[in-house]
Amino acid sequence: MRTLRVARYSVRYRPRALAACGGALLVALVAAVFALGHGDYPLAPGDVVRTLLGDGSPAEDFVVNQLRLPRVATALLVGAALALAGALFQTLVRNPLGSPDILGFTQGASTGALVVVVAGGSSRALAGGAVAGGLLTGAAIYALARRGGLQGARLVLVGIGTAAILTGVNGYLLTRAQLMDAARAVLWLTGSLDGRGWDQARPLAIALAVLLPVVLIGCGPGLRALELGDDAAAGLGVCPERLRLGLLGAAVLLAALAAAAAGPVNFVALTAPQLARRLTGAPGPNLAASACTGAALLVTADFAAQHLFADRQLPVGVVTGVLGGGYLLWLLAGQRRAGRL
Repeated sequence: MRTLRVARYSVRYRPRALAACGGALLVALVAAVFALGHGDYPLAPGDVVRTLLGDGSPAEDFVVNQLRLPRVATALLVGAALALAGALFQTLVRNPLGSPDILGFTQGASTGALVVVVAGGSSRALAGGAVAGGLLTGAAIYALARRGGLQGARLVLVGIGTAAILTGVNGYLLTRAQLMDAARAVLWLTGSLDGRGWDQARPLAIALAVLLPVVLIGCGPGLRALELGDDAAAGLGVCPERLRLGLLGAAVLLAALAAAAAGPVNFVALTAPQLARRLTGAPGPNLAASACTGAALLVTADFAAQHLFADRQLPVGVVTGVLGGGYLLWLLAGQRRAGRL
């Protein structure tokens, strides 16, 4: 640990963690520039940067700032939100498998969206239904898991059971939808950034602008104390249950808003925090590094989904599902070799 002193204030930091955050941000920005320049109207990276700075031609400004930038911005924000939510969940349950798509929160958001689809609602109503479904599922899981204290193992078991139930409910809702609505819902359930605009990116940007400083600055020290155990955290002046409730609410809100913006993109919340921990080499939640890694991961996956096959574009959820599934198998194999399975 090193200390940076500015006037009367001092900040402690790890050089490797700071370098990991900077590297992930650099990868995210480079991938974003390449994504903005590729398509039917290709642009060189220098032209993309020049257009973003306001010096492009009218045609370049239209292609970059109006057609492609909303999708890229949504990918960056969704990746950061999912990764931050995953880091919070994994820290709360003390399990590397803790993520919104395994604990049932993503399935709850999908249920809310499918209810809107069956009712014939608009795309904006679908996003609202996803947020409402995610928040209601979070409240239900908390109510079921809080008896005797909100402990990690209980939360995982309740979440997995809730996810199984909601998966069945979602299948039933799909059978009740009209054919065209069901096709639209299946694309959304896969996780897609196609056609995303500022209406999807803006709520998530506001949530991250508010919650990220609160979690990093306001709850970060308490979260690190919580890793020492409830008794040690209480001795350091932290109320474990109150802190868990606040962090759980922030994680559920981030996961629900991300699902509303891009659908239930799987495995980003599971993979990004673990990659961030290996990059930083530091214990603890690594919240900032996780958010940066998630942004880089999703914008890169979306770029691959658009250009991996020349004849068609894939939903980004297909790419993250393949990569995340392979990572999950590797993680389980590692747990088995360590004698934990």
